[in-house]
Amino acid sequence: MSENVGGGGSIVQKARMANSAAVKLANATTDEKNRALHRIADLVDTNRERILAANDKDVEVASGLTKAGKMSTSLLKRLKLDGAKIDEIIKSVRDVAKLDDPVGKTMSAIELDTGLELFQVSCPIGVIGAIFESRPDVLVQISSLCLKTGNAVMLKGGSEAQNSNEVLFEVVSEAASATEGIPDGWIQLLETREEVNEMLKLNEYIDLLVPRGSEQFVKYIQDNSSIMVLGHSEGVCHVYVDRDADLSMAEDVCYDAKVQYPAVCNAAETLLVDSPIAATFLPPMIDRYQQAGVEVRGCSKTLELLASGEHNDKQRHKIKQAKQASEEDWHTEYNDLIISIKVVDGVDEAIEHINRYGSGHTDAIVTANEETALKFMRFVDSSSVMHNASTRFSDGFRYGKGAEVGISTNKVHARGPVGLEGLVIYKYLIVGKGHVVAPYTGSHAKAFTHKPLSKQFSI
Repeated sequence: MSENVGGGGSIVQKARMANSAAVKLANATTDEKNRALHRIADLVDTNRERILAANDKDVEVASGLTKAGKMSTSLLKRLKLDGAKIDEIIKSVRDVAKLDDPVGKTMSAIELDTGLELFQVSCPIGVIGAIFESRPDVLVQISSLCLKTGNAVMLKGGSEAQNSNEVLFEVVSEAASATEGIPDGWIQLLETREEVNEMLKLNEYIDLLVPRGSEQFVKYIQDNSSIMVLGHSEGVCHVYVDRDADLSMAEDVCYDAKVQYPAVCNAAETLLVDSPIAATFLPPMIDRYQQAGVEVRGCSKTLELLASGEHNDKQRHKIKQAKQASEEDWHTEYNDLIISIKVVDGVDEAIEHINRYGSGHTDAIVTANEETALKFMRFVDSSSVMHNASTRFSDGFRYGKGAEVGISTNKVHARGPVGLEGLVIYKYLIVGKGHVVAPYTGSHAKAFTHKPLSKQFSI
């Protein structure tokens, strides 16, 4: 591996190399980028044992920290790699290669005057600073998306995944650097916690920061850098079960949204249930949750319903009493087998609750009433809103983006699962024939034509 690929050197040196490489990578052809991506997928495949051995070292240390109460079980789950996850990594890289190249697309074309044409053309952002916790597969996802969009990338993973990240970084950089047209230095790996704080100061070299981790982690990045930050502070996601829902469908959606993988930001944290169906729906739903080990925290109406005892002879298992939900619970991203439940009076109260307590990430409604669903989807102010589907679908890979650099709850530049489209910006290109501004100014100024053109930019 070349030293310029991201080995030694200070963080400033690494940033300078990435910044220099970004200009060259921005002009790599689609074919060159795709060949590099397929090389990465191939090399990940042939290095399976090496990657898993490195990950085993990380998991061994992390398991000890978890047992000692110094690391959460959710972080440990995110850290683990296995054969199936390696398959997913390979597939995600190949899927990115299949996607259309978003760079160099003519977004608009206007004739300003005869022979004077203005083009708005997509281009890479430049240098992306990616900071993430625990999940080593994120390194490959972000790298592949940055490569396809012509962006250089500086990567800083959590110390708990150090061995995994180092091996994956070496694989990605080695594969890409062996491809003609891909410059050395486009990918850099930061190795110490201190380098994160240094990275946040490098607005001269880094154009966008993408933090992935806990609410506290993302907020720290946002509060300590003048570089634009793309990310979400937390994932407080909801499922609302409406009075017109198919209750069997609702039970499956609610179960999947919480239990399928609770340690991620698109897992449901709060279940809202319409009051007319609460007595029918909640007992079997809570029974199913508790069989899966989910701790239930309910509002006063939920607790009153459970306390009545009328449901117990109808359930296969005696339902355990739920805990009283606090005000804090409605704000909380558990990332664990815990769910808060609130009985609401209709879709309007559900929308109000979500917009007050939610994080703008992902929220879902289960209902057969199309009018109610439309109202929910229009008025819930979140980056992804689902109708009769689990919140767990909120994911770049599942959205057909190949992968994602993260999920954004911002309302500028990019929102929701951010794939290729969130890693390009645009520039304005004018092509003239010796045109000057003077004739278009003053009392006898020549008028612009401002005529839309259907042509693509080319020289």
